[in-house]
Amino acid sequence: MTFVVTESCIRCKYMDCVEVCPVNCFYEGPNSLAIHPDECIDCALCEPECPVNAIYAEDELPEAQKEFLELNRTLSQKWPNITQMKTPPADADEWKEVADKRQYLEE
Repeated sequence: MTFVVTESCIRCKYMDCVEVCPVNCFYEGPNSLAIHPDECIDCALCEPECPVNAIYAEDELPEAQKEFLELNRTLSQKWPNITQMKTPPADADEWKEVADKRQYLEE
């Protein structure tokens, strides 16, 4: 099983989760993060660290977020690995309560 970064991360990209990952399975895109499913060891450390609840265990993924399982796989193969927390976007707080952000994902 793996954990999955979902739509809530888009345009927020808080990186608290990156700091606690023991296997460095996070990948950084222009305005979101992804978890490489083959690298994730299912430790669950990242999930409670996300301030916007964007990370779910694969078997708890809401139906509306199912496409993000494959998106995480695809995007983690093209985005660079990230191992240290960085500053989130300047407007992250403005986006953290916004729903339906899929169209803003920059792949």
